Amino acid sequence: MGMPSVPQLLIILVIVVLIFGAKRLKNLGGDLGSAVKGFKQAVKDEDAIPAELENDPAKTDAPVMQKTDDKKSA
Repeated sequence: MGMPSVPQLLIILVIVVLIFGAKRLKNLGGDLGSAVKGFKQAVKDEDAIPAELENDPAKTDAPVMQKTDDKKSA
């Protein structure tokens, strides 16, 4: 079973439009586009964060834990 042909895809598209309606499909497409755009932006922002931290490690808010040897100080 191979890829559907162009006429088969058109028939499927017509059936989907009849079931859901053109306005609902338009809204769904817009929502999907917004979600993809937001996802791409989040991935882009996520990639930028480590690069900024590598340039200036002093910008990290995490406390630095130093190992102490209690036996020597006692």
